[in-house]
Amino acid sequence: MADTLSFNVEIRERTGKGGAREARRNGKVPGVLYGGGEDPVAVNLKLNEVIKGINSGQFLTSTANLVHDGKKQLVIPQAIQLHPVTDMPVHVDLYRVNASQVISVEVPVHFLNEEESPGLKRGGSLNVVRFAVELNVRADSIPDALEADLTGLDVGDNVKISDIKLPEGAEPTITDRDFTIATIVGKMAEIVEETEEETEAGDVEAINQSDEDGEGDAEGEGEEESKE
Repeated sequence: MADTLSFNVEIRERTGKGGAREARRNGKVPGVLYGGGEDPVAVNLKLNEVIKGINSGQFLTSTANLVHDGKKQLVIPQAIQLHPVTDMPVHVDLYRVNASQVISVEVPVHFLNEEESPGLKRGGSLNVVRFAVELNVRADSIPDALEADLTGLDVGDNVKISDIKLPEGAEPTITDRDFTIATIVGKMAEIVEETEEETEAGDVEAINQSDEDGEGDAEGEGEEESKE
């Protein structure tokens, strides 16, 4: 696991939009701390620490320590709002947890050893069905990523959740099936699809031509009848 993120926070006495705007003017990111059977608390975080957390790539998929007056509170960021123009963080939601608590969190999937896949070597492609998997896992055991090994996989083979090693005690939130993470797709599938599309287009063109010929015959018959 990566190093636990840490955020120094201060309690925000002034709540609401006015308090949030004031925090941003002072270079802070307003947030709300909730959960754990306690009342919600309005807090301010340091902008540079939040940006560092976002850039780590683990902001929404790992726990963090909130530090206030020398005391630490373990949390997991639940949501972050970004400015629509600048992409700067403007608000965060933080959920209190304890180390042994089982929580639901999405964990990204990393694909390893693509060069060892016969299917990919022959020009096939990796069709990713799930870029992340939601797990029920202890707060102190959240992995940085799940690893899917592509060694030996040929065209038509797939990676299922049962092929991935999970942390001890962790399980996917989907438990009723062995769902697919990714498949190896060959070029032939693409060629067949294109051929079917061309065939359908040819059939439509032939039908249209037949209709035009029929209309021409009907017009000719009408002219002959008028002459008679």
